[in-house]
Amino acid sequence: MSDWEHFLHEVSWFLDPGKSAAVGEAQPWTRGSIAGLPELSTLLASATLTPVFIGGDAYELLAWGSSDDRRGWLCRPPHDVDSDSVPWTHESFWRLCGGIVERFREPDTWWNNQNEVLTVDAAHVRVAEVLTDYAWLWEDHGLELSINPDEYYAVAVEANGNLTLAHRDDGQLLLFAPDHAFANVTPLADCPPYSLLTIDHVPDLAAWIEVCAAAWR
Repeated sequence: MSDWEHFLHEVSWFLDPGKSAAVGEAQPWTRGSIAGLPELSTLLASATLTPVFIGGDAYELLAWGSSDDRRGWLCRPPHDVDSDSVPWTHESFWRLCGGIVERFREPDTWWNNQNEVLTVDAAHVRVAEVLTDYAWLWEDHGLELSINPDEYYAVAVEANGNLTLAHRDDGQLLLFAPDHAFANVTPLADCPPYSLLTIDHVPDLAAWIEVCAAAWR
């Protein structure tokens, strides 16, 4: 069974009825590593990459594991980062991979249930507008929003609308999760419990990527 067949077996809803995929030849990873992200780099180095085209959309399926225990990510192709205001870590990631839109046979990580992980579409979410729509969360507690939302962008978009945010300069990581059952999170100072959170022991974008990549290994 090919990696694409493994993917469709696990994510049968991905292809809309009547649509088909043009699947290229599987090949080993040859794009190298990312400085400062050793767990991710080791994971990528062991990947098999399969190009996939669906209509006008290009994807890359990255997969790992034995033939009877395959797992992987459906990704966008590498992205030109010249016009995007993101931290160096994310720029480096985009040069090798355009971000994750689906996963199959995934372990338990902070990427579970995310529709977009490290993609351009996630980065284009209007974070300031989202937080403005939820201003009542702070107002109900007699508080004011304690961050400048323009300094943050979304690195992941959960199926229920929760956002993982990174600071554009230093990569500081926050969760905006008005609907969650997460453990190991702490409300940001001067924020109500179900609003802006930090992840315990995962302070920034690089740590978040490394923790999740390590689980996939």
